[in-house]
Amino acid sequence: MTITAQDFEANASKALRDPNLRKAMDIIGGAMASRRVDAASALPEFEALRDEGVKIKNHVLAHIDLYLEKFEEQLTKRGGRLHWCRTPREARETILALCRSRNAKTVTKGKSMVTEEIGLNGFLEQHGIQPVETDLGEYIIQLAHEPPSHIIGPALHKTREQIAQLFEDHHPDYELPNAPGVKAGPRSTDPQTLVTEARAVLRDRYFQADVGITGANFLIAETGATVIVTNEGNGDLTQSLPKMHIVVSSIEKVIPNLEDLSTILRILARSATGQEMSVYTTLSCGPKRPEDPDGPEEFHVVLLDNGRSEMLGTALQPLLRCIRCGACMNNCPVYHSVGGHAYGWVYPGPIGAALDPHMIGLETARHLPNASTFCGKCEEVCPMRIPLPSIMRWWREQAHERKIGPALPRWGVEAWAFAAKHPWLYRLSTRIAVAALNMMSKGKGRFAKLPLASGWTNGRDLPAPQSAETFMAQYKKRKH
Repeated sequence: MTITAQDFEANASKALRDPNLRKAMDIIGGAMASRRVDAASALPEFEALRDEGVKIKNHVLAHIDLYLEKFEEQLTKRGGRLHWCRTPREARETILALCRSRNAKTVTKGKSMVTEEIGLNGFLEQHGIQPVETDLGEYIIQLAHEPPSHIIGPALHKTREQIAQLFEDHHPDYELPNAPGVKAGPRSTDPQTLVTEARAVLRDRYFQADVGITGANFLIAETGATVIVTNEGNGDLTQSLPKMHIVVSSIEKVIPNLEDLSTILRILARSATGQEMSVYTTLSCGPKRPEDPDGPEEFHVVLLDNGRSEMLGTALQPLLRCIRCGACMNNCPVYHSVGGHAYGWVYPGPIGAALDPHMIGLETARHLPNASTFCGKCEEVCPMRIPLPSIMRWWREQAHERKIGPALPRWGVEAWAFAAKHPWLYRLSTRIAVAALNMMSKGKGRFAKLPLASGWTNGRDLPAPQSAETFMAQYKKRKH
C-alpha cells in the first residue's frame, strides 16, 4: 500500500469530515468494546490467563532462535518447507516463484496482515496473477481498491449502503438465489443478503484457484503446525482446495506447544470480538498424505523478519508480543475519531502508532506517536499487556533527540524543561501566565481563540483560569 503516515494530520482532518466514516466508526466504539468487557467478566481467570500469555511470549522472545529452528525441523518432517525472508522484497519474490512453479493464474487468499505489509496483491497482479481475497471484509476492500482500516475488521469503515453499492457495481451478472436467470437490481442492505451474494460469487473462485495463500495467527514449534483463527471458514477452503498452500507469517508468531496455544486462544477471541472462541481454529500440518481425502500437494511457509529481529532486546521488544486482536483500536478514542486509514500504513491505531515508526521510519511516521490522548485504555485492554503509551512516549523522545519535525515544538519543550529544573523560574512563569490568561478571558471562563493555541481552539473552546492565582498559591493559602 502507499504510505501516507507523513500526512496524518491531513488524513485525520479529512476523516473527521466524512459522514459515512462517522456512522461506521460508531459501531466500533460501542458494541465491540462492550462485548470484550462482557466476555472477560464471564471468565474468572481472564486476568491470570493474560499474565500467563505474557510469560509465554516473553519466554519465546528470549529463545526465539531455538523455537524457529524447532519449528522448521518439525515442519520439514511433515513434508513442508520453510522459506526464510529478511525483507518484503524477498518474501514477495519467494511467493511469486512458488506460484509460477504451479503456473498459477489465480490465487485465493485468506486474511493476512503480513501480506498487506509486503504489498503482495499488487505485486502478483503486476506479474499476471490474480489474487482473490476470500475473507468478506478483505473482499469488500479489494473491490473498493482500499487497504484495511482495522486488523480484524478490514472493512469496518464501510457502511452497509456503501457495501451494497460496491456489490451492485462489481457483480452486474449476479442472479437472485430463488429466481434463476433474473439478475439482481439495486442491492439490499440486509447483512445476510449481502453475505449470501458474496458467498455465491466467491464459491467458484475456490475451485479455480491454483494456489491458496493464508496468514498464520500462530506457529507451533513442537509440531511444525500453522494455525489460523477465523469466523467464516474461508481460510479452510483457501488452504485445502488448491494444490499448493502458502502460509505467510512473521517470526514472532511462533509459540512452543499446543498447551500454550490453548492458553492464548482463550484470551484472543475474547479480546478481539468478545467471543468465547472464534468459529474456526484450523491447524495445518503439511501437505496431504496418501491416505488423506483432500489437502494441498505442497505446503510452504514464508517466514518474514522485516526488522523484527532488530527489536529484540530493545524498548520495542514488547510489541512482538502482539497477537493482532485489535482490542487497542476498539477502545482508542483517537482511532474512533479518525479511523484506520488516517494512520497511513498497514497497522493503525495504538499498535500502529507504536510499531510503524520502526517499520517505515520515524521521519515518515513521526505524527503517529503523538496521535494519542495517553488515556492508557490501549494498555489496559491489551491481552498481552503491551505498554503502548510508554512506547509511544519513547518515540516522542527519540524524535526530540534526533531533531525530527518542526523546531518550534522542540524549543517549547526545551523551554518548559529548563523552567521545570528551576522551580523559582517555573513558579514565576506560571504566576504571570495564569494572571494574564485570567485577565484576557474577561470573566468568560473560556477562549474561542488564543495565540499559539489554534490546534485546540479550531475545534473547541479553551478553558480559562477562574482565578488570577496559581493552584499552588491557592493551596498554600487554604493550607494555612
